[in-house]
Amino acid sequence: MTIKEEPGEVARLLSYVVLLAVSFGLFLEAHTIPTSRFEILGAGAFPMLVHGTLITLLVIAIAGSVRRIPGDAYGRVSAQIMDWIRARRLVFAVFSFLAIYLWFMPVVGYPIATFAFLAVLQITLAPKTRKSAAIAITLALIFSFGLNWLFAEVFNVFLPRGL
Repeated sequence: MTIKEEPGEVARLLSYVVLLAVSFGLFLEAHTIPTSRFEILGAGAFPMLVHGTLITLLVIAIAGSVRRIPGDAYGRVSAQIMDWIRARRLVFAVFSFLAIYLWFMPVVGYPIATFAFLAVLQITLAPKTRKSAAIAITLALIFSFGLNWLFAEVFNVFLPRGL
């Protein structure tokens, strides 16, 4: 196997592992499907058969993939993955901020959560000057409290208020 083929094989191995985890979760979920009095095997029998077969095939594929990858390839590929993650760290930061925002919105309400989300995100991504910070805070105020007022007073649509 050449060095150019190793990342593809490692990616294939990772996809097999993810599919195995999903299939195992769906197998367990199919086991919880309630049975009716008209079915001897139950409603979950066919999904369990499909996912059990898929689990078996994925374990075989994982074993074959592990055999094809040389031992020193894992270190090289993990270094390439870390370089890829470092190059896209701002994308991961945006998605992290978005997850925190969506988690906090039902708790603190739309205006406060949106203000915090927009302010932190804009200050993180914008140039580090006083002018850009002032613009970021102004835009966060307009698009959080201003939109909340617009929807409540003009459209009579109430955005989440929080606890």
